[in-house]
Order: sequence, then structure tokens, then C-alpha cells
Amino acid sequence: MTDDNTSGVNRRNLLKLTAVAGVVAGSGLLSARTATAEDGLSLKGKRIGISATGTDHFFDLQAYNAQIEEVKRLGGEPIAVDAGRNDGKLVSQLQTLIAQKPDAIVQLLGTLSVIDPWLKRAREADIPVFTIDVGSVNSINNSTSDNWGIGKDLALQLVSDIGGEGNIVVFNGFYGVTPCAIRYDQLVNVTKYFPKVQIVQPELRDVIPNTVQDAFTQITAILAKYPEKGSIKAIWSAWDIPQLGATQALTAAGRTEIRTYGVDGSPEVLQLVADPNSPAAADVAQQPAELGRVAIQNVARHLAGETLPRETYVPALLANKQTVGEVSKKLGIG
Repeated sequence: MTDDNTSGVNRRNLLKLTAVAGVVAGSGLLSARTATAEDGLSLKGKRIGISATGTDHFFDLQAYNAQIEEVKRLGGEPIAVDAGRNDGKLVSQLQTLIAQKPDAIVQLLGTLSVIDPWLKRAREADIPVFTIDVGSVNSINNSTSDNWGIGKDLALQLVSDIGGEGNIVVFNGFYGVTPCAIRYDQLVNVTKYFPKVQIVQPELRDVIPNTVQDAFTQITAILAKYPEKGSIKAIWSAWDIPQLGATQALTAAGRTEIRTYGVDGSPEVLQLVADPNSPAAADVAQQPAELGRVAIQNVARHLAGETLPRETYVPALLANKQTVGEVSKKLGIG
């Protein structure tokens, strides 16, 4: 793309926007931690249910363990259960938690259509419901990253990197998960102003489990369909485990001119972003342990009679080839 205004935003301004996004996100990290360090909070004598959709992903495990540790630190008793990515088990564990009548329940992730009826049951049983990355009307407070900002920043980085034109491959298998839907919608919102950027149809569906292997297989098939260099410019996913499989497929096929983009900040993906020879171009790193701690602190605040906002945002950090070292250092990775 030339440095003119025919696409609405020129390349120079896009680069400025993505650079500013990374700086702003990074500058909010310490202030967020300071603001949530409330030594006066207590959960003494309280039983807190912690329900996780699964813990096989770095984000999930970090947020899950942080919740358990924070409940204990505040003097409470955690009742922690993990559904292992099985929706039937997830429903069953929510039913069990409701029957145990804890002082609050925190739900970590989940497809809204699956979990929301049971979050409503918990609320109707006078059990306060809190969530992490779940946009439910039955939740008193949802601790989350600013997924609108994440989606916009990642999309701007992608469009800037490919010069505002070219075909992009998109994984869109979990639109029922609120953060994934928001990030995808923001990608669409940004790219509609760049008519030379086209999303390849049909979109790919990422899966759980075997996410890395499945992404590798799907991208290998796409490369066979688009063998010419330049026919595909980038690969986008709403989280970074499909990005890992896609990056591996590109490397194996010698198609490292194609760039990959994702979200979460898994250590293995950040290592690929840090490799100058890797096609992994950018990954927005969330702070899952901080999200877990903030959720539990919000439970304590609510039980102490404090009125909470509908959502509490924990800053995310845009890691690209230039900023990944700084981001990894701030996250204590590497």
C-alpha cells in the first residue's frame, strides 16, 4: 500500500497507532497491580466456588491457580473444579457447586449458551456469581481484558504489516465465547476500511482439544490451495494456540513470508514472536494470573458490601517483533 490516504488511514499513521497501542498497554501494567493490592480485603470464613472450563491452556491454568491462591491468601476456602473442556462435565460441576451453597461462584471462561442457564440458577439461589471473560447478565462483575482494544490493536498491527492489502486466513471456531467474538468483530470492523484486505472464505474453525495439530493440518491444506507466494499475507486467530500450529505449518512448508497473529501471551508463542526468523508477527499478551486475583478480590469487595462496576479491566500488552522482549520481561516470562 502506498503512503496515501486512499484507504482511510495511511501506512505511516497505522504504524504510529500500533506503536502507541503497545506503549499505552504497557504503561498500564504496574498501575493495575498497584490499584488491586488491597490488604484490607478478607474472605475469612467464606467458601468460594471456582469453576473452570478447562486448564490445559496457559491462560486458563494461570487464572485458575491464581484464584485458588488468592482465596487462601484472603482467608477463605476455595472449592475449585475443572471441567477438562467437557461441556457436560462443566454443567454438572456448576450444578454441584450450586448444591453446595458457597458464598460466591466464579466462572472462568465458557460458551455462554452452555453456562448461562446455570449461572442464572446460581443467582436465583442467592449465590453471587462472578466471571472471568464471560459476558453474562447473571454475573455481578466480569474480570476481563479490554477485548475491544485487543481486537482493534491486533487488527491494526496486521493491516499495517501487510501494507493494507492481501488475503488473510481467519480461525473463527469459538464465536460463542464472548472474548473471541469481540476480537473477531473488531478485526472485521478494521478491515472493512481496507477494501484490498480480504478474509479467505470459508473461514477456518479451530478446535479443542488437539488445537495445535488441527491448525497445522488446516494451514498445510490452505498452503496447498494457495501455493504462490503473496497469495496469502497473514493468518489470524482469536487466541494463540491455533497461531502456534499455524506458525509451525508455515515454517515446515517454507512459507515464512506469511505472518501469524493471535491473543493470550503463551510463553511458547511469545518465544516465536521473539525469533526474527519466525512468521509469528504479533501476540497480544493478557495477564491471566492478575485476572484471577482481581476476580477474587472483587468477590471479597462485594461480600464486604462494596458496589462493583459491571466489568473490571486488566491491561493487555501488544507484543510484536519490536516490543516482545519488554512484554515478556513485564510478564516474568523467559
